[in-house]
Amino acid sequence: MPEAEIVHTDTGDVPRGDGWYVLNAKRARWRHFGSFGGSDLSFQGDVRFTDVGVHLGVLQPGEPASMYHYEDNQEGFLVLAGELLVVVEGEERILGAWDYFHCPRGVPHVLVGAGDGPCLVFAVGARRPDEGPSAYLADETARRHGAAVERDTASNEEAYAGVLRGEDGPAPPFPPIS
Repeated sequence: MPEAEIVHTDTGDVPRGDGWYVLNAKRARWRHFGSFGGSDLSFQGDVRFTDVGVHLGVLQPGEPASMYHYEDNQEGFLVLAGELLVVVEGEERILGAWDYFHCPRGVPHVLVGAGDGPCLVFAVGARRPDEGPSAYLADETARRHGAAVERDTASNEEAYAGVLRGEDGPAPPFPPIS
């Protein structure tokens, strides 16, 4: 398989085409969602990963990464720096650096930045082409963190109505990893 091209843009480096590549997270193009969604790097370019989704995220305290939901696929989240609040099955758990959250398919969850500074999270999950979360759920615990829909829905559009879709840009400041 040929090597994909890494294109240097004003908003960061982007892989172009199919093939293998090496991409530096600090030089890559990130997606910034503001106070809802934080900053996200999917490591993808114009070709979507078909088997495994890989993300690096930076969340500020109080920033939810998504709406409370469950997936039809397994996911995993490793906190590299800072603190993270996980709402899982309606219960809150605080995770710190090097804590790993294993999330089997069908388990409702949401990640929210916690502590007194940014949180750096590595996320990985099984993926089927063009599938998103299976359902977004109205959960009172997640709602207290601004991370729940008003009523259960399977619609991405309904779940994220009124939420910014994000802008491309360079990497955010990373919290120190210890």
